[in-house]
Amino acid sequence: MQDKKLSWYLLVEVTALLSVLVIYIIVRIYYIITAPFTFLEQVFSSLFFISETFILFHSFFFFLDVLREDMPRAEPPRAEPGKDASIAILVPARHEPREVVESTLLTCLNIAYDNKKVYLLDDSSIESYKQESKEVAEALGAELFTRIGNRGAKAGMVNEVLKTLNEKYIAIFDADQNPMPSFVKTLLPFMEGDNKLAFIQTPQFYSNGDVSPVAMAAHNQQAIFYEYICLGKSMNEAMFCCGTNVVFRRSALEDVGRFDEDTVTEDIATSLRLHAKGWKSLFMYKAYTFGMAPEDLGSYFKQQHRWALGTSQLFRKLVILFFTNIKALKPIQWLEYIISTTYYFIGWSYFFLMAGPILYIFFNINSYNIDPIAYTMTFVPFFILSNLIFYASMVKKKYKRLNMLHVQMLTALSMPVYLSATIIGLFNLDKKGFQVTPKGGATNVPLKDIMPQLFLIGVVVLTLLWGLFRLYHGWDYVLMINVFWTAFQLVMLTGLFYFNKK
Repeated sequence: MQDKKLSWYLLVEVTALLSVLVIYIIVRIYYIITAPFTFLEQVFSSLFFISETFILFHSFFFFLDVLREDMPRAEPPRAEPGKDASIAILVPARHEPREVVESTLLTCLNIAYDNKKVYLLDDSSIESYKQESKEVAEALGAELFTRIGNRGAKAGMVNEVLKTLNEKYIAIFDADQNPMPSFVKTLLPFMEGDNKLAFIQTPQFYSNGDVSPVAMAAHNQQAIFYEYICLGKSMNEAMFCCGTNVVFRRSALEDVGRFDEDTVTEDIATSLRLHAKGWKSLFMYKAYTFGMAPEDLGSYFKQQHRWALGTSQLFRKLVILFFTNIKALKPIQWLEYIISTTYYFIGWSYFFLMAGPILYIFFNINSYNIDPIAYTMTFVPFFILSNLIFYASMVKKKYKRLNMLHVQMLTALSMPVYLSATIIGLFNLDKKGFQVTPKGGATNVPLKDIMPQLFLIGVVVLTLLWGLFRLYHGWDYVLMINVFWTAFQLVMLTGLFYFNKK
């Protein structure tokens, strides 16, 4: 009963929020056009507004996903798997700890489905890891698959083994994912019920959230994506593969030339290929698999860099596809892929929003001009209401408010990571290829590895002190607003000291 009441409150609040958001954008455009800006201020105010609008754009669709969660949905068709419904369970691994691989292979072998075969795809280049994989596969009774070279990284490895398989379906689990016994029996009826269904994606939840502050925040960050965003994408026929905990129809993969090997996020790129050829996808909201979160800032930043790099690489492909074959996707699918492939550009939004107060406090360059009353009547309600809804939507899913604040802090700290990754991805500067996220060993990261974050904190502290000094010597409403946002940024960035510990 309480959940239904909370859903009703969320419906009213989100509706009000979306109205306030539209009003605020209109007011901001008016003041930008009429503001007595110098040329330099006009440039920075435009960048500030674009950054602001980018965040509001992504927020708008997140809140729509919150609304859609309680909408009625048709049950996907299903049929009992026939004798030909064989499945190959693939576990790609490269330089993974032995105990991690053993755990995943054991859970895969214990999946309650007779017509299956489990493969360990070892792509290691170090002899000790190769030997461990051989020993583990032999001891547990899994098929070992290896190859010469590392072309295409994980995607290339899966593509190589696909050439040798004849199973109807393919399940993929990363080396740190532990599926439940019911995984295959639950999902295959949906695959059998719709011959145009290319894949079913299931959530990825972490079981090691209590190991470290980073692991807990990463777990809660994933929850935002899987609890709301994936559901909206699935309803719009644009759910993409997340690389693990997924079942594919092998014929669908063959139809699009197997996995895309040109990006480090082969999962989303391959999903785009499938949707462009008319194949369907489905998100099943139930935890069938549990995995391992990055446990320290070094591992987390490495993971985020790979994801940001891959999606920005795919953004290039999306733009090319749009101008060469606009009919490849439905309008709603285009929109969903734009949202997905641009998310990590949020680093640039954070950068310019952080630069605004710094420029004003030190140099009186005004990038945010708005009447105090208009600001109070439009932005303040939006800011308060958006945070209330965000926290309430996650409390509804039994997540703690403090943990959600930690998620916001961790995202802010990732700004330098997102900046570098999106530049590399957009201009195709990547030379390293796929990088495995380190497993286990939560520890504090050396200061030299978090120098960008420490530099940002230093700049923000100096800005805040100078802003307070200026306020002390003369009241200024615009100055006060900039000082407030500088203090807010400092609070977000000081999460560095909370996360960077064992």
